[in-house]
Amino acid sequence: MLISEIFYSLQGEGSLTGVPSVFVRTSGCNLRCHWCDTPYASWNPEGRKMLPEEILAEAAKFPACHVVLTGGEPMIAPGIEALAALFRKAGWHITIETAGTIAPNGIACDLASLSPKLANSTPAEGALAEAWRRRHEQTRWQPEVVRIWLRDYAYQLKFVVTSPEDLSEIESMIAELDVTIPPSLILLMPEGREVSATHGRDAWLVEACKAHGYRYCRRLHIDLFGNRRGT
Repeated sequence: MLISEIFYSLQGEGSLTGVPSVFVRTSGCNLRCHWCDTPYASWNPEGRKMLPEEILAEAAKFPACHVVLTGGEPMIAPGIEALAALFRKAGWHITIETAGTIAPNGIACDLASLSPKLANSTPAEGALAEAWRRRHEQTRWQPEVVRIWLRDYAYQLKFVVTSPEDLSEIESMIAELDVTIPPSLILLMPEGREVSATHGRDAWLVEACKAHGYRYCRRLHIDLFGNRRGT
């Protein structure tokens, strides 16, 4: 599979924030979020081809027991099931960061970090080929797939938000799932690649979390390291 990067850092998002983890970033994505912070693994995929055994050996160089399979979209990476199985056999805790557009099909996973994309992710007209824009809009929300993840795995639902108007869309998506989801498992994460952008949304976002019982999802890695690779 094509691997963009493998690095050791602190988990910056979600329920495991602060946990030392090895990140395995696959390259390639079936979406084209206009605010994507890893274009080198999505819009312009790059990296080197590696076998699952090579990836595990690289990860094992670090003093960690948590691995995060991320992207791009890791669930479209050829061999991702074999890679997850290797990490499971080796005793690692596996988080999969996915947009929830691809069914899990029994993949080894201890925490499904699902991030369905809102309308705020769709590129503007003319930003890229219209066919890709339509594909993104048609693909970004797959409720039947998300239901499978929720049924079969421990999970968190992480929504990237840009404005208070996003809240009504989130509520509609949750209602469409027709699954009882504890509000504490619904995470709202401010979009932004700079501290000023993420914290610039804090005033209304904090109040939204308090009103709905949702969890505020900070981006610790942005606070600590800025928007740079390998962190």
